[in-house]
This record gives sequence, C-alpha cells and structure tokens, in this order.
Amino acid sequence: MSCRVPSLAGFTLSLLLSTALAPAFADPIVLPPAPAGLGHADSANPAEGVAAYVDNGASNQRGDACLSTLETNAGVRLLSGFLDLWTPRTPFVDADQDAPAKDGCPAIAKSDWDGLPHSATDGTMKQPDVHAANIGYVIRTTAAHTPETDLEAYLDDRRGKSVSITDGLGPLADAWRKGVQQTTTITAMPADATSVKYDDKGNNRGVGSKDGNANMGKAVDLVEAGSKDGSTEPAKRYYKYARPYRWSEEVRVVPQLEPAKSTKPAGDGGFPSGHTAEAWRDALVMAYLVPERYQEMVTRAVRMGENRIRAGMHQPFDVIGGRMQATAVVAYNLNRSDYAVLKTEAYQQTQTFLASETGAADFAGLMALAHSAPAGTDRFADRAENAAFVAPRFTYGLPRIGASDSAPVVPKGAEVLLETRLPYLDAAQRRVVLKSTALASGYPIMSDAEGWGRLNLFAAADGFGAFDGDVTVAMDAAKGGFNAADSWKNDIAGAGKLVKTGSGMLTLSGQNSFSGGVIVEGGALVAASPSAFGTGDLYVAGGRAVVAAPKLAVSGNFVMRKAGTVEVTLSGKDGGLTIGKNAVVEGGVLRVKLAAGYTPSAGDELSVIRSGALEGRFDDIVLEGHETVPVYGKTGLSLRIKG
Repeated sequence: MSCRVPSLAGFTLSLLLSTALAPAFADPIVLPPAPAGLGHADSANPAEGVAAYVDNGASNQRGDACLSTLETNAGVRLLSGFLDLWTPRTPFVDADQDAPAKDGCPAIAKSDWDGLPHSATDGTMKQPDVHAANIGYVIRTTAAHTPETDLEAYLDDRRGKSVSITDGLGPLADAWRKGVQQTTTITAMPADATSVKYDDKGNNRGVGSKDGNANMGKAVDLVEAGSKDGSTEPAKRYYKYARPYRWSEEVRVVPQLEPAKSTKPAGDGGFPSGHTAEAWRDALVMAYLVPERYQEMVTRAVRMGENRIRAGMHQPFDVIGGRMQATAVVAYNLNRSDYAVLKTEAYQQTQTFLASETGAADFAGLMALAHSAPAGTDRFADRAENAAFVAPRFTYGLPRIGASDSAPVVPKGAEVLLETRLPYLDAAQRRVVLKSTALASGYPIMSDAEGWGRLNLFAAADGFGAFDGDVTVAMDAAKGGFNAADSWKNDIAGAGKLVKTGSGMLTLSGQNSFSGGVIVEGGALVAASPSAFGTGDLYVAGGRAVVAAPKLAVSGNFVMRKAGTVEVTLSGKDGGLTIGKNAVVEGGVLRVKLAAGYTPSAGDELSVIRSGALEGRFDDIVLEGHETVPVYGKTGLSLRIKG
C-alpha cells in the first residue's frame, strides 16, 4: 500500500481530518530563489612563462649534447626542485657518458663524479636536515623488515614491473593477464643469494597488436606508448646522487639483492628511481584503461616506490622524483595526437574483453566485480587502508623548505589523466579537480613550476576537493560507465554551488562544507552522509534528491518544485531531513523507503522533515508496503503508519 496525497485543490475529507493541525494554504506559495552560488566557475590555468612538459617531453634524452642541460632537457628541468637540496658535480647530463658535439652544440665531456658520497668529486649538500630525514626513513624502513616485506621488495626488484603491478587490478587481474598474454619467470625469492634470478625471461607488458594479440593487444600498445621518451637516465646522469646504501652503512639491502648492486657507482645514480617511474607509468595507463580500479592502481604504484626503499635500493628523494617524472611522461604521451585513436581503441578493447572474460553484463557489473573480493584476497580492497598508505608517501614526511600556503598550479595537459575516470566532466573541470585536490606546498622537490609534484591522483579520482567556483555536473546515463553513476568521496569545501543535470546519478559521501548550495535539475544526486549537501540551500527543481544517509542536515532552505522528487530512507522515527531554515514545497513527489531491518508498527509516526517553517505540500507521497497518513505541521512533516 502507498499513500497518494492529492493536490492542494482537491483534498479529501479524510486527509483534511488527518491534517487538522496543518495550516491551510489559500495563497500561492512564494518560492525562495535558487541558490546563487558565486556566479562563476573556477579555473586552473597552467603556470605562465613555463615550458610545458607535454610540449617538450621528447627532449628527455641522454647522449645528446643539445639536450644535456637543465634548460634544454624537460626530464631534468621537471626535477629542478632537487637543486634546492643538492648541487651536482657538473650541470650537465654527463655521468659516465660523453656527448659529442652536434648541430652547433659543444661536446659534453664525461663527468669525473665517481658515484661515491663525500668523495672529492661529489656534489654539494644543501638542507642537511632534509637529507638526514631522507636517509633516516630508509634506515628505519629497512631495519623493520619481515620475510613478507623482503619477498615483496625482491619480486618488485627482479620481475617485470608491469607484471608486479597487475595485482592492483584485484579481481580483474587474471583477466587482464590473460588478455595481454603476460608472462613472468620470477615467482618466488630464492633461499640465498647464490641462486638468485636477476632477469625476468617473461614478456613484462604482454603481447601487442602487431604480434597478433586480438584480445587486448591495443592495451599493450598503449601501455608501451605511455613510456615513450620516459627514461629516468637523463636525470640520473645530471643530478648524480648516490644510492642510499652508499650514503649509510646502516641501510640494509635485502640479502638476495646484494649481488644486484652495481659495481660502477658513477653509472648508477639513485635520483630519480627508475623502477618507481616505470611502475607509475604503467599503472597510470592501466588506470586509464581500467578506471574501475583507478585508485587501486595508484596505490600499487606508491607501493612499488615503498618497496624500492624496503629493498635498500632507493630513498624518498628518488621515489618522489620517479613519481613526478612518470606522471609527466604519461600525460605527455596521452596528449600526443598520434595516440588519439589508439587511446580510444585500447579503452574499448580492454573494457570489452574484461567484461566478456569475467561474465560482467556491462560496466556496472564489471565495476561491482572489480570490488567484490575481500581484503584477504585483494590486498587493495579497502579504500580507507589505501588512502592511509598513500597519503604519507607522497611527501614521506620530509621537512618543508618552502611556504606551506602557495596556491597550486595544474600542468598543461594533466587533465588527460582523469579522462576515463571522470568522463562526464569537461577538460577545464578536470583541471579544477586536480587543483582542488593538490598536495600542500613547501615540500622538497615537489614544488616544481608546472605543478607535477603536487598532483594527488588518488584524491582526484574521488572528485572535487573544493568548489571555489560553481560546478555544473551533466551526466548522460546513456553513455554508460561513470556517466551513468559515480561517487565522490572527498570532503568538499568552498563557497561555490553544485548543479546536477543530465540523467546519471552522482553520490556525495564526504563531510562537505561547501556553502553555495545544491540545485538538482536532472538525474539523481545522492546524499550518502549527513553533510553531503554542504551548508547552503537544497533546491530540487527536477530529477531526484536522494537521502541515503540516516539523516541529512540542510543548513539553509529546502525548496521542492513540482517537477522534482525527493527520496528519503528512514531507519527510525526521527530520520529524514533536518532543515536549518525553511522548507517550501510547491509539489512534486516524496518517496520514503525503510532501511533494511527497520519495520515500523501501526500507529508509529515517522518524522520526515523538520524545519524552521514548512509551507506547501507534496503532490504525491509514497511509502511502499504501508498505508500512511501525512501529518503536516507548521515546522515539519511526518507520516503516521496505518498498516
């Protein structure tokens, strides 16, 4: 049974009796205006006067005299924040390598740097406290080893990096490996260093389309394309910074990796970490192709960096540099016009094969499957654990050396990294997402002029971190995927408003404080936390406003237009909507649902709306399975259960 409330022009006698205490509404309802917000959208323009990596990534080369300086090599320039900590022996890409004269550029002679800290040929340390914190982290981390951490560090060192990171795909990993035809010959750690395997004889990324892989060959092609011009060697040979075990004898190297230590220190710089960079490059492309596991792949890349420290092979400086360089390289390649068709083909091929292989009917089914395994089976199953692991390892807790309140900038082209994860936002909006979720300023190395070091892709995958302008989200459910349904889990601040349009469903679950208000015009906007809709007005002009949390607090006014629907799930007598100011109901539909396990009794009166003042009535009220009588009062609405 459901209760159907007639329009104001046609009250039945029974309804009038049931609402005898409610005011009569003879005069037309005066609707408050829709939230005004800030009146403009936010923007995130690239830094002015800075050479963009996406335009210059091809210059990241070694052995080229014309590309051997900070000014001419994009890979070196990207990491120039390291110069605040370290002055290399020579300002050229010249460690253990000459570069002959070319095109009018003078020859670069091999540096005399011997690769050993504190030697006569070493560079000059700046900010000793930061260096102490850097090496101290390595000493503590390697000292706290276990057999499990040694094994993981060993495998991430010796296996193909793409093989290692595929476990970030969780329940989709086996289907991915089958589709790309990926193999490895390293699956365990030997008991001692005498029988150690140093070379993975597998194929790392798999088999590409040119070699006949019709299932996911395009995916392999794109993963490989994501690493083009991505070597860390130019920066290693420019900065000439030693590995941690050369800085301190207290650094423990995993015993089975001792023979892997280079005997030629001058050709073995540690900054930035090559393993970390390769893992990030592949992980970001895989996240592009399988956005259902976007945050998990970012977490896996962070874990690779941590394992380089656990192995004793790298230090936080190196890992931070590897992450930054890889992020820029992937954006550079995904923005290349010659990969535009490949991006589309690879994404479609990946989604189609994974769905077919796993039996998923559609994107929603694949999304559900991607998060179906428990933590014991999928070590990246818990988002909260992932967030707690990732957050401190962006900065490694290193001391700040700059201002902590510098406004973030977003690199040109970085928005492509969110192209499949937030497909319903335009490029400008994705840039604002990156700005609003950026890491704090002032940390060593990370405050590069373009902004690569401060990007937080884990947080960006959860949508905006602030509405510093008004945001309109237009989701077309017919396009499928995240266009049909998505969830933002960040705590959203700011003074802007949110306007939800289109046919898709967007869920907000953060502890939100944005004050510009919410307008629902189409589709569904779901409140999954008590403060999901911020501290402004809630204006339901059309579509559905869905209260999935036990209670929802609306600090401002609540306005319900005739074309709109509000859905409320009750788990007790006093749930629903608490309106800080006034509730004005022009009409529309109120749908009430009962939470699992909650069954009210006949005669119970369930509070649905509490406000400073209530004016107007709904055209229709539905509570499936129960016959109800609406009780309108001056400050609220409740439903009396008849049966």
